[in-house]
Amino acid sequence: MTIFVVSLFLPYTVHFNVRKSRIRPSPAQRLPSRPDVSLFAEGLGGPSPLATPAIPTEHEQFFLSNKLHPSSPYHSQMQQLVTVPLPTPSETHSPLWGRGYFNQPKSRAEDPPPVSILKHSKIGSKPARSRAVSISDIREDSHERALQTADWSVQPAEQGNSAVRNAIHSVERSGLVKEKTWVGTLGMPTDALEEARKFDIEDKLENEYDSLTVFPTDSDFDGHYSHYCKTILWPVFHYQIPDHPKSKAYEDHSWVYYVKINQAFADRIVKSWKRGDVIWIHDYHLLLVPNMVRKKIPDAQIGFFLHVAFPSSEVFRCLAVRKELLEGMLGANLVGFQTQEYCNHFLQTCNRLLCAEATTDGVQLEDRFVNVATFPTGVDLYLLNQRRQEPEVIEWIQRIRSKYADKLLIVARDKLDHIRGVRQKLLAYELFLNKNPHLREKVVMIQVATSTTEQIELDATVSDIVTRINSLHSTLAHQPLVFLKQDIEYAQYLAMITVADTMMTTSLREGMGLTAHEFVYCQDGKCSDKMHAPLILSEFTGTSSLFEGHDLSVNPWDYRQCADAIKTALEMPREEREQRWAKLMDIVVHHTAEYWCASFLERLSRVWGEHSRRDTLSIPRLSVSELGEKYKAAHKRLFILDYEGTLAAFGSSTSIVFTSPQRTLDVLNDLLFDNKNVVYVMSGRTPGELDRLFRRVPKLGLIAENGCFLKEYNTDDWIDVANLEKTMAWKSSVLQILDYYKDRTEGSWIEERHCSIVFHYGDAKDKESAFRQAGDCATHINDACQDQRIHAIIIDGQLRVESIEWTKGTAATRIFEKLKKKSIAKGEEPPEFLMVAGDSREDEAIYRWANQLGRDGIVRDVTTVSVSSRNTEAMATLTQGVTGVLSALQKLTKLG
Repeated sequence: MTIFVVSLFLPYTVHFNVRKSRIRPSPAQRLPSRPDVSLFAEGLGGPSPLATPAIPTEHEQFFLSNKLHPSSPYHSQMQQLVTVPLPTPSETHSPLWGRGYFNQPKSRAEDPPPVSILKHSKIGSKPARSRAVSISDIREDSHERALQTADWSVQPAEQGNSAVRNAIHSVERSGLVKEKTWVGTLGMPTDALEEARKFDIEDKLENEYDSLTVFPTDSDFDGHYSHYCKTILWPVFHYQIPDHPKSKAYEDHSWVYYVKINQAFADRIVKSWKRGDVIWIHDYHLLLVPNMVRKKIPDAQIGFFLHVAFPSSEVFRCLAVRKELLEGMLGANLVGFQTQEYCNHFLQTCNRLLCAEATTDGVQLEDRFVNVATFPTGVDLYLLNQRRQEPEVIEWIQRIRSKYADKLLIVARDKLDHIRGVRQKLLAYELFLNKNPHLREKVVMIQVATSTTEQIELDATVSDIVTRINSLHSTLAHQPLVFLKQDIEYAQYLAMITVADTMMTTSLREGMGLTAHEFVYCQDGKCSDKMHAPLILSEFTGTSSLFEGHDLSVNPWDYRQCADAIKTALEMPREEREQRWAKLMDIVVHHTAEYWCASFLERLSRVWGEHSRRDTLSIPRLSVSELGEKYKAAHKRLFILDYEGTLAAFGSSTSIVFTSPQRTLDVLNDLLFDNKNVVYVMSGRTPGELDRLFRRVPKLGLIAENGCFLKEYNTDDWIDVANLEKTMAWKSSVLQILDYYKDRTEGSWIEERHCSIVFHYGDAKDKESAFRQAGDCATHINDACQDQRIHAIIIDGQLRVESIEWTKGTAATRIFEKLKKKSIAKGEEPPEFLMVAGDSREDEAIYRWANQLGRDGIVRDVTTVSVSSRNTEAMATLTQGVTGVLSALQKLTKLG
């Protein structure tokens, strides 16, 4: 069995040994600052001093002086052949695509569309004007020719998800995973490479590095990654709805490329997949791949994990292709998220936009069930512990301690974008300095802020704040803010979080920030005398919910709260620091990278097994002859049969059928003629309707409104199983909600039953609008009435609102227990034969109940039969529908 680990970027890339004028991209230039007024200036707040020139300070030079230290994984090992990805920070801040450390081809991607959508039709209408060939063009052409013959080597990639790489490495080390294959791109432009060179690279990676390479065109990848993923999906998933003209143009332009890249990945997987292999797809770049693979390999074992946040349905529905994205994710057997909040958002969104039934365990589709669960990611503590004990890290710990010997250090490492909250953090720090003058010369914040996108306005704003803080609060001997606008070495990073007095993360929205995990682990005091430092964490991160309040949780928009949290962290008593850190450490040690990876794969294997058993293609047809043998051997038999769709065809939803087909009545009477048989018919109809339907079948037991009412075998009185008083309490509020949506859905109507309410919208004139209104209505009811133990589910043009406390399964349990007691009282054996037949989703609960009785040996012979084509937990199927059920029952009656 091979596990395909599918991520946009492989953990490897290619370096070409060609002379290059600059291996590293130049750091982003700091824009000239402009005078501004501080929100938190002392007194009445006059204008801030003018910005100082953008020249690296002594403190910045301190960290940048060793930028190309020989231990750098992208420098000293440039020529080294590696077969295992090097351990890296769990959150790498990768450079822009095509602008990395390595010597690689330049991108040939076409220019993005113009900002104005109105100009799109003009693209290509004018012939391209010839221009003079520049020196840079000649150099680039010469560089590309050199690539075709230059030697090349495989190197650990800068791009990609380090948390996944470290996790896979950890389960390989522990022996939990024997064979794995990476699937992804090289993280570099490839149009300039000849096909023969691509083949050589692909062959080497597949045979020596267990990696399958996807080679998209530069334009396809640029449109997918730089435009759609980063300009559309990333902001929306982090509650930053893109509404500027550029994003509108990109959404229309780049969706095609997003589909192309996803299809290329799916095709590559399908080409190499063998029966028994596991496919694990990662992150928002590849949302469509699960369903694309499912269409080609229906029985594949597919898992999908989203590493970023998943927004609420109100935000997600802003995407033009929302249904396609959801359906793509639902191609998996198991969909995993970082937190329960993101799980709930996904389930609610599927319910609202797809009108799919969402349960606590997942999403019920027409033909199968998709499990949804929470799997918080973690760090590889083994590798982290190894790296922090290296001589270079120890050296940097000593250097930082010496440099800031008498200072309180606040450390932070973030990407400089609108989501990470760097601006909010700096404003809170400025307020802290203004409110606490006695600490101004004792505290230093070291903020590492890497820029992966061009955001000129944000860069300028942050530069203004940095300049203002240092201009107002610096002295000849002290600089309160060290702002590093590029990443630092891993050794420096580990040293920094080891000697810190607190770490501050103020993301406006984030999945699972593993920087916090690394900080907690490095605060154990084994590498420094500083230990147990508090953690300041935004409440909008997934990590905050995992840490259960043992961090200092803050709202990044509340600057005063953040400023107070800094003071609290720096002045926290030793006992409280130790208590908080111990709780955090327990969580970090439990939720490791290995645990995350192993638990997801174990759960995926389990749910895939369950899905396979439910697949109608895997479930045998009902053998009437075997059923007959069991029937004859039993002294007491119990039949529980669904009515509509099983014993009789469905009637019109707008009319009540008061008579049953004569053949159905005859078969039921023949069964009941044998005193060994006890027969119950279950339905969603009301007690009065069932009495009319079966008035010519005496002794028949009935289950009405899906288990809310029970008429026991050989009696005339109905028993209220449900609490009618409790039911009336929620019906009034639900009716108000349903009336609201009925008025907005022409052709719909409401049917009120004793214990449930049905909103019929299948005959509405505007089908699309009715579908959308039903989804909104179901979400509204499920959210508003969650505490009342009811749920709204959408089935076949109906929205049904009913209690989750009383079902066909609870009614069946009551029936069986009473029969068992009567048999024991009479000195007889309880039923030895149990047959359950049905056709709908509601019948799945009773299949599970009956099958469990058989597994536990409580009932000797159990037969569960489904007459539908959807996946089921029934033990057998009947493809002839109602006719097949009646024929099978009729044959049993003749056996005597």
